[in-house]
Amino acid sequence: METPTAARHAAPQRVNTLVIGAGQAGLATSYWLSQHGVEHKALERREALGGAWQDRWDSFYLNTPNFSFMLPGLTYDGPEPDAFLPRDAVIDLFRDYAQRIAAPMQLGAEATRIARAGGRFSVETTGGSFTAENVVLANGAFQRPRIPAASAGLPGHVQQLHSHDYRNPQQLADGAVLVVGTGQSGGQITEDLLAAGRKVHLSLSACPEAPRRYRGQDTFYWIVQINLHGPAYGINELQVEQLPSPAARFMCNPLVSGNGGGHSIHLRELGRRGVRLHGHFEGTDDGVLAFSDHLPGRLEIVEAGFGQRLKPTADAYIEAAGIDAPAAEPPQDDPWVPEESGARLNLDTENITSVIWATGYGLDFSFLGIPVLDEWNYHRHSRGVTEVAGLYAVGLPWLTRHASATLALVGEDARYVAEHIAAR
Repeated sequence: METPTAARHAAPQRVNTLVIGAGQAGLATSYWLSQHGVEHKALERREALGGAWQDRWDSFYLNTPNFSFMLPGLTYDGPEPDAFLPRDAVIDLFRDYAQRIAAPMQLGAEATRIARAGGRFSVETTGGSFTAENVVLANGAFQRPRIPAASAGLPGHVQQLHSHDYRNPQQLADGAVLVVGTGQSGGQITEDLLAAGRKVHLSLSACPEAPRRYRGQDTFYWIVQINLHGPAYGINELQVEQLPSPAARFMCNPLVSGNGGGHSIHLRELGRRGVRLHGHFEGTDDGVLAFSDHLPGRLEIVEAGFGQRLKPTADAYIEAAGIDAPAAEPPQDDPWVPEESGARLNLDTENITSVIWATGYGLDFSFLGIPVLDEWNYHRHSRGVTEVAGLYAVGLPWLTRHASATLALVGEDARYVAEHIAAR
């Protein structure tokens, strides 16, 4: 067997199409390339398949129901379409899927440099070098854990982890825990810590709460249907053309969980269960953390998001498509009001020994030596076809619509890109 060192110094392998990444986007692309008879290879930086799901905590469950498995050649048809899979089952499913579609791949090959060379692409990786007619960037949106620069101001004795590296409460030092961020990761990790009996402080972001189920279906069911069929009924709010700004491509997903059969996460309920709520994290000052003022106002913003965005879109789609769905449930009026915790938090006084940054990820295409990215580090493209001939992107949020990066719809974008490559 050729050693990694020998591979790096061997002559470049020549391949028609290289797919960078072998998660759901890369495997879906591989499936369609094979269907079109395009010779290709998928490169995976990890030593084992399973994509970014391997970077989730031990108690993680997929947030989208089983019916959302709509990868090409793998559609869920089991007895529990509304159930949710645990992390390890998701990883096993992807490994089985790669074998089922006979995806040609190379593990342990992280792209370090992609450039144009003589009308082809020159690709350097940790597992060797390649030249290719086409390159598909399918390495996803979970690339660079994002941590506020102000984290450097925390005392050295405070343990800091990004949610990317969190696995379970046992890896944390004894004492209270501060979770910063209330997207899906922040909410679910807070529940994980509560279940272990830990004292938790939670700094709120603006990610919207959402009901797990709405009008007789899982909320994600309506998201998928509107993505797929909304335009046919004039409902275009979840299409990329309707975004108010490029920044909206990175908006939060609804705050829900797949744990325990799937449920909503309500910040006021977490507060009733003992979680100390704080405003948006602003910075540090000699071991004291500063947060935005007026916590009740921020809670109102979080709670209003679903009613302002997704709810009216779902209602409009149900009416336009003539769907016989139950009436909308009246919103639950929660009278609990959080104790104003103030805009400052002393870590030592509260015995906070750990901080978990559930602050999301940033795109990282630093290996791309081709000027094709906009000011947001996002590709300039049309339906995944970039302005550089032969260079493509699949699996990014809002590539063509809201759910472009999900298990349910990534296959649609992958098919279009594969067809474009085959036509070349």
